[in-house]
Amino acid sequence: MKTIDFDYYLPDELIANYPLGNRSSSKLLVYGETISHKSFKDILNYFESGDLLVINNTSVIPARLHGTKESGGAVEVMLERIMENNQALVQIKSGRSPKEDSVLNIGNHQVTILGRKDNFFIIQFDDEPLKIFNDIGHVPLPPYIKRDDEELDHDRYATVYEDKQLQDSVAAPTAGLHFDEELLDEIRKKGVSIAKVNLSVGAGTFQPVKVENIADHNIHSEYMEVKPEVVDLVDATKESGRKVFAVGTTATRALETAFKDMSQKGFSGYTNLYITPGYKFKAVDCLITNFHMPQSSLLMLVAAFIGYENMREIYKIAVEERYRFLSYGDAMLLQKHEV
Repeated sequence: MKTIDFDYYLPDELIANYPLGNRSSSKLLVYGETISHKSFKDILNYFESGDLLVINNTSVIPARLHGTKESGGAVEVMLERIMENNQALVQIKSGRSPKEDSVLNIGNHQVTILGRKDNFFIIQFDDEPLKIFNDIGHVPLPPYIKRDDEELDHDRYATVYEDKQLQDSVAAPTAGLHFDEELLDEIRKKGVSIAKVNLSVGAGTFQPVKVENIADHNIHSEYMEVKPEVVDLVDATKESGRKVFAVGTTATRALETAFKDMSQKGFSGYTNLYITPGYKFKAVDCLITNFHMPQSSLLMLVAAFIGYENMREIYKIAVEERYRFLSYGDAMLLQKHEV
């Protein structure tokens, strides 16, 4: 398939720049036998006792830093991954790309450019990187949100179930932003089990697919962990005839990676699983997700889950019905459709 096959018209005014006042007040497009339009709170009605809800409990690092080059020019550093020996893999925005061995001034810290790796820079901090990001970093809002981060983003660009000890993502698992504690309690009371996986969301999640044929795309890798007991829960849920609900493409990618090779139970390490139409899902029955960017690998995952033509129809309807798109936007509940 061609990348252009996953393009669609997204009016700028439908991109949500701010979250709604209440997390669970978003709209919910439900795709099953038919398409229906609900409030996100109504998702409770689609669970049955014995179902399993799988969430990604990653926590977002304040991953954006502002500073200057030795010349005085402004520079922005966006973290991709913290490495060993106080080094990090980052994206750098500036008028001109900084040269190897040059120094950036960020707050009271000096940062040295060590070299490049693909589209990223390897940089050397003068102190522990995570401490610096937590001290002076900004919430890493996605590039399509055209504003600076604000105080509200510290709370709202994070799930209520994040494990703050993890601090391993540079983007939020945004499908989870719709859940508040009250809704999660109601889901538990209905007899639904909740399992946690961890996938460290990288900035690569926002990168559009730029090759002509989707098969030629080099998908970004992300660190993840699915514990053996989560695999057991998924197996038990399916054996009992109940459904596995994944919150977001990140939880889906983690589960499907763990079930790709069953020679070992569970998975810990980097995944480069690339899910496109034709992929056969082994773990996930229902997907809770936001509306994704045109020509993105996330949109391709959705097309694989419900079928390409169904994806096209749903997105057309969502634009017509004025749903709010992307990270702070509305949500979908999708039932797997075998093609």
